[in-house]
Amino acid sequence: MGAGKGPWGAPVTGHLLRAWRTGIDDHRQPVVYMRRDCPVCRSEGFSARARVQLEVGSRRVVASLSVVDGAWLADGRAGLSEAAWRTLQAQDGQPVLIRHAPALDSMSHVRAKVYGHRLDAAAFDAVVGDIAEGLYSELQLAAFVTACAGDRLDLDETVALTRAMVGVGERLDWGRSPVVDKHCVGGLPGNRTTLLVVPIVTACGLTMPKTSSRAITSPAGTADTMEVLAPVDLDIAAMRRVVERTGGCIVWGGSVRLSPADDLLIRVERPLDLDSEGQLVASVLSKKAAAGSTHVVIDLPVGPTAKVRSSAAAAALGRRLQDVGHAVGLQVVLRVSDGLQPVGRGIGPALEARDVLAVLQGRPVAPDDLRRRALDLAGDILELGGAAAAGSGLRLATEVLADGRAWDQFVAICEAQGGLREVPLAAHCQVFEAPSAGRVTAIDNRLLSRAAKLAGAPNVPAAGVDVHVRLGDIVRTGQPLFTLHAQAPGELAYARQYVEGRPPIFQISESS
Repeated sequence: MGAGKGPWGAPVTGHLLRAWRTGIDDHRQPVVYMRRDCPVCRSEGFSARARVQLEVGSRRVVASLSVVDGAWLADGRAGLSEAAWRTLQAQDGQPVLIRHAPALDSMSHVRAKVYGHRLDAAAFDAVVGDIAEGLYSELQLAAFVTACAGDRLDLDETVALTRAMVGVGERLDWGRSPVVDKHCVGGLPGNRTTLLVVPIVTACGLTMPKTSSRAITSPAGTADTMEVLAPVDLDIAAMRRVVERTGGCIVWGGSVRLSPADDLLIRVERPLDLDSEGQLVASVLSKKAAAGSTHVVIDLPVGPTAKVRSSAAAAALGRRLQDVGHAVGLQVVLRVSDGLQPVGRGIGPALEARDVLAVLQGRPVAPDDLRRRALDLAGDILELGGAAAAGSGLRLATEVLADGRAWDQFVAICEAQGGLREVPLAAHCQVFEAPSAGRVTAIDNRLLSRAAKLAGAPNVPAAGVDVHVRLGDIVRTGQPLFTLHAQAPGELAYARQYVEGRPPIFQISESS
């Protein structure tokens, strides 16, 4: 038996086992492995999937229990997953205090939401606070995400969720205004404009501390693509140094704890393939507010296989983004853009990074659509932030990109974040050719993204899809349409089987 301190300083009892690192990666989920015949399991009545609190010194974590019957776990040992090991900073054989996890009263609000009830600000504060403390299991997180999906959050609930998510993390203050930012709601493969916009805007003197997400339902998030080129796991102190030195940064939001509950929700949204409107708005704007932004441009790509399917849906989402932004102190400007086809050529972290470098360096092979979209957004931000007069932002952005200032600024940002890296190449490729001659009349973004994910993206940075044709192109029989990239033969075969078993990704109409 051992004793520790509860949340109000009262002594609590627990049991001691010795820490052992299992080397098991449970996708950042803290897990503890205990033998079924362990005295702790018997005396406490612990069963598989129980939530238990682990303490090593002053560090603690709530973990899910996996019960072991085999002899691979020694008697008297508590096996820790990689996430639990890192959080506790344990040493092999170090005593671990184990006891029941704190009561999770906020789950009553989740159950209420499951049954269709509205939640007030206090309820969201309780739920989000417990999520940020790591008290929710992945199953409980999934219940909350699902209960809020399908447009089950109204405007007031979305505002309350956004404020709660801002309130549980760090909130930066840069001591200046404006502080600008941008976001694309997603659903459009290859739309990696942030890596172009940040150096253009900061080269013009604006402050843009960009925190970005990893992929949720896409083959690459901005942080995944930037990580190919430079480190993104910066803490707040390092992020501040980069911004003070260069005026901007492109870092992973999960490493700076600006909206820590959102990062945990994203962890379960990804396998569930859920990204509801209310949670999308709360996720985006909570991180903008927490990062100290004051002015934000939101890109809303619209297309039948994009995340936003129609102009009406874009208008509704845009209104909610602006209303919630106003409620949390953000000035939000919208740009509705074409979401009919992928942007650039590459889909997947390394392939998208290759496209970004081509645009920044002014190479002849640079995708013009990626260049134009980035310049439009950069122009909007320059005008919103007061660095360019109304109507002149696009011209200034174009000059900064063309004369090399944007490339020099991007290199400076990468060096400040830890150094510019080489772009990796995949070991295996498979070309898919046009089955007939004609004109490309439609491209299914969702199937293309799914193929890239099955090939290994974003977990394997070099994996993904290279797109060779655009809407409206005339193709001949046997002409390459796209190429799958994978690091392992099995992943390539898996993605190829998926593509071959689905309707054609590229619709080709017959042409004389």
